Amino acid sequence: MEKLLVQGGTSLQGRVKISGSKNAALAILPGAILAGGKVKLDNLPDITDVHILLRILEDLGVSVRRRGRNQVELNSSRLRKGHTPSPELVKKIRASYYLMGSLLARFGRAEVPIPGGCDLGPRPIDQHLKGFAALGARINTEHGLVKLEAERLRGARIYLDVVSVGATVNLMLAAVAAEGTTILENVAKEPEIVDLANYLNAIGASVRGAGTDVIRIEGVSSFKGAEHCIIPDRIEAGTFMLAAAATGGDVVVEEVIPKHLEAVTAKLVEAGAQVTVEPEKIRVQAKGPLSPVDLKTFPYPGFPTDLQPLGMILLTAASGTSIVTENVFDGRFAHVPELKKMGARIKVEGRTAVVEGGTQLTGAPVTVPDLRAGAALLVAGLMARGETIINGMELINRGYENIDQKLTALGAQLKRLRERSYIGLPRFVG
Repeated sequence: MEKLLVQGGTSLQGRVKISGSKNAALAILPGAILAGGKVKLDNLPDITDVHILLRILEDLGVSVRRRGRNQVELNSSRLRKGHTPSPELVKKIRASYYLMGSLLARFGRAEVPIPGGCDLGPRPIDQHLKGFAALGARINTEHGLVKLEAERLRGARIYLDVVSVGATVNLMLAAVAAEGTTILENVAKEPEIVDLANYLNAIGASVRGAGTDVIRIEGVSSFKGAEHCIIPDRIEAGTFMLAAAATGGDVVVEEVIPKHLEAVTAKLVEAGAQVTVEPEKIRVQAKGPLSPVDLKTFPYPGFPTDLQPLGMILLTAASGTSIVTENVFDGRFAHVPELKKMGARIKVEGRTAVVEGGTQLTGAPVTVPDLRAGAALLVAGLMARGETIINGMELINRGYENIDQKLTALGAQLKRLRERSYIGLPRFVG
């Protein structure tokens, strides 16, 4: 387990450049299976989840060549039909289920192990399977595998019972190769969906309406190679924005798309932070005391569930009572017990957390329960008095490129720890 020592009392100051979007990259990479030629992806985040998905693609037979830290070239011309992705790799990353849509579109069949990822409560794939069935696929789930098969995919009108980013992505990947027209209704509107649509159109698909409630897809029979640049990661950007305010800092977040962050910007202003928005950058300053606010998560364009733990950290610094309501995932409060170790006063009742802010956090050993909770605990360590040891940095590395280096450049005092054993007892050295 990777550990990080955090010296508290840091006020973040300076500029930080945001990496490519994790969620967009994980949706687009499986789309390389569809392309008829080389696919070059720029601004690809250098994170663990991307590394795992690239390994899965290589295991399937896709040629993967790194052209730099944030650029990759993929070629699926020698992809092996019918090969099942490695269960050991698939269980490490939930986005591996996007292989269902892309393999089904390419070969008319797919066998994909049930995916893994962060434990955020029930996240069923029933809407994915409902959509595949509507496109003409036969579905069988056995021995931990989802098996899909179709002699021919046909366009259909598909209404999602719940707004699901995963189902929207998977059905887009499959429908681009279906005969005729597919209309997807009640779909996710996230910027990552728009980025996937732009990539698919670049390789020859016909996708319209991404970013709205309805996506219309005209199926095509072949695809070409293309070059595509991944959009900036709005969740990473929001993390640094909230961290700046929570630590009483002054940070310019660069290489972002401000419109993607309007919900975060509005909540920061409501809490008393000063936010200056310019093309491709946002400056966050906390010049005075923060005010308590109520925070509710919703699908885009609402406040992102991925930033709810960071929003809660911000509210521990605001004097007064704040209410946090989680409307997306059941398991999004796993960080609360760890925050309580640091002195936070938070009471959870179902999907609601009551935060009594204004109490100084104190350093403590904490364990990361999931990716975004881990980022929140890291920011809490920066706010706290004394030292905090973050256990489980490998989970944070799944979604943040060099987060410790970026924070250090903003003035944070951090040290990676490696464990050695002395007479059976753990001991840590820098």
